[in-house]
Amino acid sequence: MHISGMGGVMLEIENLCCSYGKVNAVKGISLTVKKGELVALVGANGAGKSTTLRALSGLISPTRGTIRYEGQNITGNTPRSILSKGIAHCPEGRHVFPEMTVEENLALGSYLRRASSQVESDMRQMFKRFPILEERKKQPAGLMSGGEQQMLAIARALMSRPRLVLFDEPSLGLAPAIIDRVFDLITEIRNEGMTVLMVEQNAYAALEMCDHAYLIEAGVIKKSGSGKALLEDPQVREAYLGG
Repeated sequence: MHISGMGGVMLEIENLCCSYGKVNAVKGISLTVKKGELVALVGANGAGKSTTLRALSGLISPTRGTIRYEGQNITGNTPRSILSKGIAHCPEGRHVFPEMTVEENLALGSYLRRASSQVESDMRQMFKRFPILEERKKQPAGLMSGGEQQMLAIARALMSRPRLVLFDEPSLGLAPAIIDRVFDLITEIRNEGMTVLMVEQNAYAALEMCDHAYLIEAGVIKKSGSGKALLEDPQVREAYLGG
């Protein structure tokens, strides 16, 4: 497991609560993510995992609690402000802009950056990392397969040059061969020095690849530990890994 480059706490969530109307989706979650770590949030559908990521990236405002990033309180900040601080969100369901070309989607990922020469160089890097995107660069994103759209969503998130990437259900709805490629990419991104917080329903794969994991049930954290420790936990095995 890649450990070098891990440092102090990058992200700290304290007693986070989030509601949709009268429904309390997240009920007092506290967790930390260290610099250079790959941290996974696992749990059943509706447990509050994606809501937690949405609060982190400013898409929803918490009803209570504190989010600190690199020591700075960012609770309730706008998505634009959070992105400018180095946090990129790769959302569930990919959410590429279907009418826009692959190239235009990638350019949107860098919209807060000013130096166009850097942006062009980063786009070349993305094409090197994702050759399929270069092949399709003039094609509307809506005409791509689900796997290709997921590659585009990851590349678009990386175009903002983030230090922390939030992945929400990156394997959802993809063919097994593509899922392996997506997980390899996430591991590569982390090995290059980025910090990753990932929500993933495929608990086995997530626990196998992460440094640390939190098991969320009904909006609260039930267990936390290394991926290996949770993989070997009898309760986790029975509930999430098929015994």
